[in-house]
Amino acid sequence: MTDEDETAFDEFIAASSTSLLRTATLVCGATAHDAEDLVQTALEKVYRHWSRIRGDSPEAYARKIVVNTAISRARRRRIVQEITFARPPEHVAATPDLDLRDTLITELRRLPPRMRAVLVLRYWEDQSEAATAALLGCSLGTVKSQAARGLARLREHLSAQHPIHEGSTR
Repeated sequence: MTDEDETAFDEFIAASSTSLLRTATLVCGATAHDAEDLVQTALEKVYRHWSRIRGDSPEAYARKIVVNTAISRARRRRIVQEITFARPPEHVAATPDLDLRDTLITELRRLPPRMRAVLVLRYWEDQSEAATAALLGCSLGTVKSQAARGLARLREHLSAQHPIHEGSTR
């Protein structure tokens, strides 16, 4: 790798590592250590192919590696683990509802890996349906159906745990 490539790669890491770690933490449904391993795996693969992908979208390439590796590991393990956060979010919510966030993360962990990946990429990472489909290597219809089913499951479980009564402002 040339000095110019090394510099560009270092800039890429500085600009995207927090976002990749957040994606890995949410998608893998595991410990911060496992999420860091996923990001390290992705960065190592990006580094090996940097000259080829530098002009394209290396962050999308890295995110795809993170998601696919997380799904593969989940299929092998079939163990639901606790989600922890290695770093605080980049932006603090105006009035965070910590109980609701914890409940939502718990419910996300109960979803199948691909469905969880679709919801995290679409709604946490704010990716388009097309970008999510490209990252997961599936059709746009699959993203739409997985998102709809995943949201329906979340709504069902959340409404059972937090029923909204008439006249309530919740």
